[in-house]
Amino acid sequence: MAELKFKTNINCGSCIKSVKPFLDEVVGEGNWAVDTDNTEKILTVNTDEEVSEVVEAVSDAGFKIQKID
Repeated sequence: MAELKFKTNINCGSCIKSVKPFLDEVVGEGNWAVDTDNTEKILTVNTDEEVSEVVEAVSDAGFKIQKID
């Protein structure tokens, strides 16, 4: 499994609840976390899925996302 990091605008508990079903479906429950204390709202994902799958899931939930290299 690879650890991927993304900058997002997921900034509160309600936002996490909104994105949860989308990310759980793509990468599985417990394989992702958002650091809402970080100013860049870093999403860390442990997955074998393609980056595009994670980006699509977060975008479908209505949030902005950008891969950190």
